[in-house]
Amino acid sequence: MSFTILNDTLMNRREAVKRTGWLVGGIISAPAMLSVLQGCQAKKELSWTPDFFTKDEAAILEEVAEIILPATETPGAKDVGVPQFIDKMVANVYDEEDRANFKAGLQELDTHAQSTYGDAFMEMSPEDRTTMIKAMYEKASNAKEKKRPFILMAKELTLLGYYTSETVATTQLQYDQVPGPYKGCIPYEEVGKGYAV
Repeated sequence: MSFTILNDTLMNRREAVKRTGWLVGGIISAPAMLSVLQGCQAKKELSWTPDFFTKDEAAILEEVAEIILPATETPGAKDVGVPQFIDKMVANVYDEEDRANFKAGLQELDTHAQSTYGDAFMEMSPEDRTTMIKAMYEKASNAKEKKRPFILMAKELTLLGYYTSETVATTQLQYDQVPGPYKGCIPYEEVGKGYAV
């Protein structure tokens, strides 16, 4: 009878040690598993092919443009094709020096993200990305540098691309097509006042 009690006690201790091991192992490995699972997330694929930027640079550009003009009840920068517009503008309108500065700015952004947050820009949380872009903008706005900072160039192109897009021009702004349609024969009463020259 005492042998049976001792045997039951050993079984309970073994079971307790086993369960404790599972519990401690779960606590230790939960963060490790989380980081592995986050690392295994699939990268977002671009829905367009950049002319000038690499796909990685274009992905960063998309996120920067969306932070500058996010989607709310109105469409965001990505929704109206601002990143594609910026890609075309930098490729076809900017001179060689400005193109090089813009590319260098994208790379510096990623380097800054890694040194400050410990992650590449695209691997940061959306909140950290927004915080970083806002801080960069405030710093650049107050700087007296001769070279135009990347974030200011990106903001200008984002606003230009957004407000000249067909979607925003026709749904968010007052739109008057110029030249308008030709109406050759209408009664003078419908014209109203004549136009000053």
